[in-house]
Amino acid sequence: MIGKSLLRQFFGGCVALLGALVAIYLEIPLPWLLGPLFSVAALRLGSVPIASSKTLRFSGQWVIGTSLGLYFTPSILDLVVKHWFVIIVGMFIPLLLSVFGTWILWRVGRTSLKTAWFSAAIGGASEMSHLAERYGGRVDLVASAHSLRILAVVIVIPFGFQFWNIAGGNTVLITQSVFNVEDLATLVLGTTLAGWLFQRHDLPNAWVLGPLFISMLLTLTGVVATSMPSEVVNIGQLLIGWSLGDRYRPAFFKAAPRFLLATLIFTFGSLFIVAMFGSIIALYSELPLATIWLGLAPGGLAEMAITAKVLMLGVPMVTALQVTRMVFVVVITGWLYNRVVEPMEKKLFPPSN
Repeated sequence: MIGKSLLRQFFGGCVALLGALVAIYLEIPLPWLLGPLFSVAALRLGSVPIASSKTLRFSGQWVIGTSLGLYFTPSILDLVVKHWFVIIVGMFIPLLLSVFGTWILWRVGRTSLKTAWFSAAIGGASEMSHLAERYGGRVDLVASAHSLRILAVVIVIPFGFQFWNIAGGNTVLITQSVFNVEDLATLVLGTTLAGWLFQRHDLPNAWVLGPLFISMLLTLTGVVATSMPSEVVNIGQLLIGWSLGDRYRPAFFKAAPRFLLATLIFTFGSLFIVAMFGSIIALYSELPLATIWLGLAPGGLAEMAITAKVLMLGVPMVTALQVTRMVFVVVITGWLYNRVVEPMEKKLFPPSN
């Protein structure tokens, strides 16, 4: 059984690598992320026996989390703190998106209010699924909504930025040191331990946030001064794209099609709302509009950070916006359900005697 599983993962890796190489040849944006995602998802939807694993996904997240933390030198941290108001605003915009999404998923998707609420919350898919299970929501629909939302955002933003020729400048590279092999052991040990501890204590996005925080701490204190080799970052992107594509099964788009359609409406509507708010914030901020859009985008932390890194669009600010948004949403979603959504649900649908 173990041998069969490893064989499926081996072929999955071959498909992911081939997808990345084809994407590079076709010059699509983020080839090391989107190539594996498209190729693996296409074969999984066609019932081809390939697979990924949690270990591979965590490894990809570790690479991205660690590489992101290396951007946070003292001068870059000062820049992030300088724009604290943008970060605060960025924490509350997802609440507006959650209200909008809940209404769409409830009315158009025809699901319960609680399922709609946890499906629309712009937090981690696993964390929102756990909350949905705790409060009696449809876990399968919640997980599907988050998977489809992240897929749509990961596709739309890179292709949209490529179409409009949006990219950063080489000045962003000044924020990182050159690769220093002497610091590698300290970095790997510290970030791996942090990821393990975060996971052990069931913290959200453990293998991104744990390595990110330790990598950032080691960089800020001067304990390490290095960058992550581009080849390693590419492998991390491949592993994440591979794991995203592996989520899809032949029955995915056949299950509750009306709900999935509502999820797409919510996702594209959210992108429009973020574009409007981002444009307004840019008028009162020194930050580039593209950086603000990426920081506010309703995608996954790792995926949006990868986009910022590859396109050289203010990686530290995008990371700070995405991290604070995700943590805030994870913390407040359950509390808001108890205080607002559940009483509203009981008022609209009183329990029958």
